[in-house]
Amino acid sequence: MLPRVNAPLVRRDLVACQGSDPRSDAFGVTPGFCPGGAYPGGMRMGAGLTVVHLFGEPTPSRDREAVVAAVKAAEADDCQVITAAMLGHKADIAFMALAPDWRTLRALQSALQHAGLEIVDSYVSITEVSEYAKGMPEHMLQARLHPEIPPEGMNAFCFYPMSKKREGHANWFATPYDERNEMMMEHGKSGRTFAGRVAQLVTGSTGLDDFEWGVTLFAESPDVLKDVVYTMRFDSGSALYGEFGAFYVGYLDFIENIL
Repeated sequence: MLPRVNAPLVRRDLVACQGSDPRSDAFGVTPGFCPGGAYPGGMRMGAGLTVVHLFGEPTPSRDREAVVAAVKAAEADDCQVITAAMLGHKADIAFMALAPDWRTLRALQSALQHAGLEIVDSYVSITEVSEYAKGMPEHMLQARLHPEIPPEGMNAFCFYPMSKKREGHANWFATPYDERNEMMMEHGKSGRTFAGRVAQLVTGSTGLDDFEWGVTLFAESPDVLKDVVYTMRFDSGSALYGEFGAFYVGYLDFIENIL
């Protein structure tokens, strides 16, 4: 259990910055200006990348050039941005952004909103090396922390979040490691039957979003997306323990073509 803190919360950025600049507002606060050193600087990952999926819809005030500029500004700030045209009512466009610094991702999110896109859903996760990946070669581990996506020729896109059950009859986290590892090996074997036709990126989100993992799939055609998800549902790790959120599907394209 985390220790309880009874002291009142104090906005150190406001305390340090009040009245410190003539541009301060009525409360003596200047957004983004803080010579006292309270909060400026990056919010960088210790290892790997943060991944943000943003699902949006255009509003009447949408500014096409501003949306394109927001993507290009993020890319210039050490951020990879993948864009997809979405099918169905959930969203019209998806942005998958990967960056080491949270401030870069937040700047992209804000710029898209200011450009007239309404963010109707989102997901936050990080690249990670699974505990079941022990013994893998170092270059394969680094590929999970710093993935090179999307794979060439795999433009069908799917994202969904998932968790593992913790119910009385099916509690993943109370299951011994060796049993969990065996189920994950089975799961991986099923996935490898689709090698060359689909690629996936599984990112961790425990403590960051509503589910425990985010799963992004890239496939050579839409039917392959359906086939791989259906096939892997029969694996014990999914059939007995899997819980899934909403699925988002579409196809990759340049942002200029989607808008």
